[in-house]
Amino acid sequence: MKGKLLIIGFGPGSYDHITERAKQAIQESDCIVGYKTYVELISGLITGQKIISTGMSEEVSRAQAAVKMAEDGQKVAVISSGDAGVYGMSGLVYEVLVEKGWKEATGVEVEVIPGISAINSCASLLGAPVMHDACTISLSDHLTPWKLIEKRIEAAAQADFVIAFYNPKSGRRTRQIVEAQKILLQHRSPETPVGLVKSAYRDRESVVISNLRDMLDHDIGMLTTVIVGNSQTFLYDENKLITPRGYQRKYTLNTEKQRLRPHERLRKENEPWALPDEEPVSEKVEAQASALQLANEALALATGKQEEEPAEDIIPSRVESILEFGVSPGLVNKKFTSKQLLTLAEVVGEHGEMEYTPHHQIKVQLSTDEPDLVTEKLKAEGFLLLPAGDVLQIKACDFCDGEKYDSIPYVEQLQEELGGRALPKELKLGFNGCGMACYGGVQEDIGIVFRKGKFDLFLGGKPLSRTAHSAQPVMEGIEPDQLVGIVTGIIQEYEEKGHPNERFFKFFKRVQEVGGFKHKDMAPVIQLEPAPCGD
Repeated sequence: MKGKLLIIGFGPGSYDHITERAKQAIQESDCIVGYKTYVELISGLITGQKIISTGMSEEVSRAQAAVKMAEDGQKVAVISSGDAGVYGMSGLVYEVLVEKGWKEATGVEVEVIPGISAINSCASLLGAPVMHDACTISLSDHLTPWKLIEKRIEAAAQADFVIAFYNPKSGRRTRQIVEAQKILLQHRSPETPVGLVKSAYRDRESVVISNLRDMLDHDIGMLTTVIVGNSQTFLYDENKLITPRGYQRKYTLNTEKQRLRPHERLRKENEPWALPDEEPVSEKVEAQASALQLANEALALATGKQEEEPAEDIIPSRVESILEFGVSPGLVNKKFTSKQLLTLAEVVGEHGEMEYTPHHQIKVQLSTDEPDLVTEKLKAEGFLLLPAGDVLQIKACDFCDGEKYDSIPYVEQLQEELGGRALPKELKLGFNGCGMACYGGVQEDIGIVFRKGKFDLFLGGKPLSRTAHSAQPVMEGIEPDQLVGIVTGIIQEYEEKGHPNERFFKFFKRVQEVGGFKHKDMAPVIQLEPAPCGD
């Protein structure tokens, strides 16, 4: 009879944090193999199984013994604290099996049962320090050359990872954590928050909050996990390390209050689906969000004062501000001047981005702390600046290079009154100055065509995907003085009743009537050709 290897990670040691599958696997095993301290931690789950326990440095012999017993037909539990695949026994057991020529199809069965690793358990006691890219580095050089460990610390420091140091220090190994601190201080502020967690969720649990400069003033040993924040990690309320999920704050135009800064995700206006409709956002939540924002900004300012001349490779401790917008020579005019392009190139610089879009504008993204100076410089050259994101964008034709000018005042009025308006989802309004509609207005969310002195209105176009379709013609012969009022009513209804991220054509189909216009299904019905011979 073939045996089985159960490679078990039982988490930090608390019974509450051992998974049900790990408990079952321990109880169904014939033999338990593990480091003697780990065997003691799960003693309450042992029900008479044979125990093989060895010292700290005898992992290979434990793996070999476990494989041999499984080959003899026994069900063997190989235990590790945390997760067995993170500095645990999984890899060693597989190495022993590979040396013996093991094949999954014919050899003993292997099941790896995951557990909560130290980076996760310790992070939970510190707050939320591992909310962005992170890595784990063991400082033990028993199996890995120290020169290689140094390279890994250097790389992680340069890449601004949150770092969890395992095995930071022992009775004999004392210099590694000191060297690690020196490397990090070359790339990060001395004020970078650091959490020192010892024996997480065990009887002798200890949690200490420090910083990169002072971390070595505290007790650090083999049972300590050291979590070092990245350039954005901040300390809140004296005992919470918080790493924002994003580095960037994005600005857009025509918005007095910029949305979705770090820690503002639970505000009703940002993510209305995240909170019940019947319960307004409490003043407490608003105050907490504001306090977090102020804490982050204050920490950045304090760090900047202490680091008046930071090294070039130190990542600044602040949230980078990104300005996004669209730019065009005008709503009707489609011709850039050489001076405009030179000015645009100068403003964007080497590190910004420009992307020409199908909507007759250039999308600009650049880093700046002075968005008003950027926009004023472009406006001075005659550019039309357009907000990015979920806003109303008006796409007009060139009116045959301005020769068909009769409807131009109306598209300009629409742009002035509605352009850039925040909506549940980006909405494009296509405006064409004659019945040719050569700029594709009838393919957009809202299409307007000027014909014989009056306007035709189209709603609910879908320009992309295999089910793309033109907008539905809903009204012909709209008098010019009625156009802006009709379109405004449609936009207001979508703004008030549309779901977050709901495209206009889906909204129109869902509500079945908008602005007094009934929905008709314009989507093509795809019919498959019948197969020959009835197959």
